[in-house]
Amino acid sequence: MRHRSEQLRVLQDILDGTGAGTWDWDVGSGELQVNARWAEILGLTLATIQPVSFDKWKALVHPEDFWRTEAAVAAHLAHLTGRYDCEFRMRHSQGHWIWVHSSGQVKSWNPDGTARRMFGTYLDISERKEAQLRLEESEQTQRLLYEATPAMLYSIDAQGALLSVSNLFAQALGYTREEMLGQKPTAFMTAESAQFALHTVFPEFQRTGSIRNVAYQLVRRDGQVMDVLISAELQRDADGAPLRSLSCVTDVSQLKAREAELARVAHFDSLTNLPNRRLLSDRLKQSLLRADRSGRSAAICFLDLDGFKEVNDQFGHSVGDQVLIGVTQHLCTVLRADDTLARLGGDEFVLLLSDIASPMECAQILERVLEAASRTVMVEGQRLSLSVSIGVSLYPSDNADPDILLRHADMAMYQAKQAGKNRYQLFDTEMDRVTQGKRELLESLQAALQRQEFVLFYQPQVDLVDGGVVGAEALIRWQHPVRGLLPPAAFLPALQGSALEAQFGEWVIDSALAQLHRWQAEGMALKVSVNISAHHLAQPGFGERLEQALARFAEVAPAQLELEVLETAAIGDMQHAVDILQACRRLGVRFALDDFGTGYSSLTYLRQLPVHTLKIDQSFVRDMLVDADDLAIVRGIIELARVFNRAVVAEGVETLEHGAALRDLGCRHAQGYGIARPMPADQLPGWCAAWASAGAWLQR
Repeated sequence: MRHRSEQLRVLQDILDGTGAGTWDWDVGSGELQVNARWAEILGLTLATIQPVSFDKWKALVHPEDFWRTEAAVAAHLAHLTGRYDCEFRMRHSQGHWIWVHSSGQVKSWNPDGTARRMFGTYLDISERKEAQLRLEESEQTQRLLYEATPAMLYSIDAQGALLSVSNLFAQALGYTREEMLGQKPTAFMTAESAQFALHTVFPEFQRTGSIRNVAYQLVRRDGQVMDVLISAELQRDADGAPLRSLSCVTDVSQLKAREAELARVAHFDSLTNLPNRRLLSDRLKQSLLRADRSGRSAAICFLDLDGFKEVNDQFGHSVGDQVLIGVTQHLCTVLRADDTLARLGGDEFVLLLSDIASPMECAQILERVLEAASRTVMVEGQRLSLSVSIGVSLYPSDNADPDILLRHADMAMYQAKQAGKNRYQLFDTEMDRVTQGKRELLESLQAALQRQEFVLFYQPQVDLVDGGVVGAEALIRWQHPVRGLLPPAAFLPALQGSALEAQFGEWVIDSALAQLHRWQAEGMALKVSVNISAHHLAQPGFGERLEQALARFAEVAPAQLELEVLETAAIGDMQHAVDILQACRRLGVRFALDDFGTGYSSLTYLRQLPVHTLKIDQSFVRDMLVDADDLAIVRGIIELARVFNRAVVAEGVETLEHGAALRDLGCRHAQGYGIARPMPADQLPGWCAAWASAGAWLQR
């Protein structure tokens, strides 16, 4: 008995060493006896799993796998298999599924031949199974790739036989994939290529593991020879022995045909067959060299069709392409033999005029070009007529390299567009100097904004009746590290219409809100006006960014912020302006119409624009005491504000006499040098106190 117990103990030690769980199934009752490892595999303990019934075990098996293990058990119980063996998924205590391998055998039978007890083991095979599944998925992916890939690929095994072939490669040779698999690649080569592969390429390939663009000749099923380039990579096993290789095949005959086409495309436009940018660059260099030798001029002319976008939008791109072809044909009829007309793309062309004797000769040619470009083009029954804007750079008057000459001609073309189109414009070196200066100033402004060199000054706005300080206008200054404090006129004009303009506007709004927050903490409640450019106001998302800025300073009431927009800017696009102003008004922000009276507002505009305040331009206020017309304008604006229920602020109040006259006319709010100059934020509280004690507004 002790000997049997010792055997059982040794057997259990062996099982424990394998990491296997054990089970003992009473077939009649369905009860299972399991060891601790069986429970551990499922993340359980014996205490929590006992007793184990067949139904409890079944509940742990994946529903999709139960039929498999049930069938395996049934086959064994029916004496159809020598032992039960199955892989299936079971639910782990943490909720995920694990793979187990279960095997066993009936060791005790009833007298009637039915099973009494069955014993077996459990092994956790999740890692192996997942690796197997990944491998199967990878192999399936590779098979699908070879079936679907648009490339000519094949792989060979360690014995040099074709292991896989892409559909395209098989089709190119005229075979099916099944016909090619298992054969040697040399079976599809010419005899000469096969010898070259066997004796030269293959030995080198096995040594280096890689070949690139090796030339072979393959033989199609129909006997035709196909010139190809083959590149391959060799995969080795852990011992470094060749395992398999992957090869990529390129049909060189098709490549050569494409190279010929690419050579044409590289130098000519595919739509108009005109020289393209590359060929133009070569001819431009030759033309400049010829001009240097001959002492004559070369004209570089940048052409852009007027209204071409509208043709595309109205009739479609196919009609637009036909228009480009037609205009090209008209232009070519007026060119000289040595001239070059090139298409850069879209509706942009460059005309290179060589051997120009004088600007007059150039002008005569350009007049003919303008006339030719405007000729009617018939497309799909439509008579279409466009014009062209031309920018011209003359070499050597404009003594620059080819790229700069093209850029100068492009700049001049935009001038022609702005001047009314259907004309030509010579490049102006002074214009370029100004443009370059503006570009450098914008770069300096960008850097200064990042270095926080800008500050806001505040000019008070007062009530001429009770003397109260009702607000202040925020005015930007540049604290230049070398030139000192610079006024807005020194840098703001450069910002107009630039991408940087909106960044400055956002900074001004944020800075003004931050200052309002500081003043509010000091017990001083004011309204601050901020100037907003038309370009900034029209930016997509202006309202959303304004809302975000207000949210950052939630302690400041939105009504304390007033945005001033120029009258002419506001009415440039009336509906768009109304939409933006209405959206911002819903946030609680106020709007003022700045420099009122200098634009062209009608009563309809004034009624539609959702503004709270009209600001009388200082040019009228300054001379109102000596100029009857200016006085009448000021009186009229004040009356308009009253009729339309708008507040009114007079700018440019330079003396107390101006203030008294405005008060008598019914304008209570004013600002100007006669009240106070713009000042740093920290000086405003002291000024407010001094103004209140002085009572200057009471003096006439």
